[in-house]
Amino acid sequence: MSTKPDLSVNIGGLQLQNPVMTASGTFGYAQEFEHLVDLNRLGGIIVKGLSLKPTKGNPPPRIVETPCGMLNAIGLENVGVEAFVAEKLPFLKGLIPPVIANIYGTLEEEYVQLAARIDAVEGIAAIEMNISCPNVKAGGMVFGVDPAAAFRVVRGVRDQTTKPLIVKLSPNVTDITEIAMAAQEAGADCLSLINTLTAMVVDIETRRPRLANITGGLSGPAIKPVALRMVWQVARVVKIPVIGIGGIIKAEDALEFFIAGASAVQVGTANFINPHVTTDVIDGLEAFLAARNIASISDIIGTLETG
Repeated sequence: MSTKPDLSVNIGGLQLQNPVMTASGTFGYAQEFEHLVDLNRLGGIIVKGLSLKPTKGNPPPRIVETPCGMLNAIGLENVGVEAFVAEKLPFLKGLIPPVIANIYGTLEEEYVQLAARIDAVEGIAAIEMNISCPNVKAGGMVFGVDPAAAFRVVRGVRDQTTKPLIVKLSPNVTDITEIAMAAQEAGADCLSLINTLTAMVVDIETRRPRLANITGGLSGPAIKPVALRMVWQVARVVKIPVIGIGGIIKAEDALEFFIAGASAVQVGTANFINPHVTTDVIDGLEAFLAARNIASISDIIGTLETG
């Protein structure tokens, strides 16, 4: 093959030079990694989840390693949207990859206000909504587990922004396709899945939870089979692009997601183990396609044969 394979993809109107992005919460605001990885090679950078006001997060201990993964209860600690725009975004605007702001709230109004604020900011290419958050008005019910609640909060954000809108889905549901369809109907341009699985670890000597928050979110290679199944299910029923997340540590993992129907992927927990895992995955994808004379990554998306 004389030319390099084409890794570029378009997801919901967002053009990426390759389909490998960083997952929110695992890559800080990117500047923390600039001495470890060539940031300009990434497909997209999704920053740490942003709230209207600065958030301290949960008390420690809030991270614990588990077999084939890790459990976190960080509590969405972040600097807040105003400090992000003033202090973090100037660095990000100097990079080639599009910057995607991940947002969250505990009220629909918070999501709406965040979306309106970010819509007015140059240098942010798209919004990713984290709907795996408790809706305090609904007694703590998570937005992302109820199709009606998901529809309302996504529609509220959709009405406030013309930027591409990605909705990040929770796996802690009975049928993820119902939530996916509701998000699509409400105006999502793209879906990303999965967020972490609710889990816990116990210290057998103290007989106490290993996390101060008791439970946390499980991520890493242990969840990849669950994520793959959900991506496959959702990609079959929606008409908008799907981004696969969950346990990707090498190119072969990403390829499984593409074959199952994902148009792009996010790499998360692996950044803690191998800071340049994202560029390793990009190199691996290119090598895989070149070795098989496959011209474009698009040629393998959704090619899973189940018959």
